[in-house]
This record gives sequence, structure tokens and C-alpha cells, in this order.
Amino acid sequence: MIGAIARDVIGSVFEFDNYRGTDFELFTRSSEFTDDTVLTAATAYAILNDISYATAIVTYP
Repeated sequence: MIGAIARDVIGSVFEFDNYRGTDFELFTRSSEFTDDTVLTAATAYAILNDISYATAIVTYP
């Protein structure tokens, strides 16, 4: 979970760019969480609270 969220935040600056290099800063001022971060957290919330994925995704804070 932590790795998925960290990867998403680190990669957020490249979300619409096809960057394939390995030389980049992990966290910059432009790094931010994305919709994928929220969906990952909502999915975990659904599993931990035994509710449907749809309910969790629609109602997750």
C-alpha cells in the first residue's frame, strides 16, 4: 500500500509524459497525489471494512 501510493506520487510529475529514464528526483514541489492514489486507498478501505468496491469508491473521502 505504501509502495503503491509512493510510486503514484513520485510518478505524478510524469503522468502524461512518456518519460522512461531513471535519473529524476523522487519528490519535487510538483509531486502530488492523483486519482489513482485515491482509488487505491478506497479499494483498501473497502477490503478492510467489508463493503463493496463501488460504495467505497463513490463515498471515499
